[in-house]
Amino acid sequence: MDPSRDLATVSSLSAQIVELTERVTDLADGYRDTPDSAIASELYSAERALLAVRRSFERVARLLDAAPD
Repeated sequence: MDPSRDLATVSSLSAQIVELTERVTDLADGYRDTPDSAIASELYSAERALLAVRRSFERVARLLDAAPD
């Protein structure tokens, strides 16, 4: 195991999650005030799940940063 390499991987994954979250949010916002608001609701649910994943990656990054090499 190489914590510094793994930290770089987690950082990259986290950045991708941020981008996905933004895309999902933009898509949900487009459906928010339409007759298809159920679509927005599901997309906002996905957004919340992605935010939870992001927080998990942030915790992993802190742990990896503190891990001995």
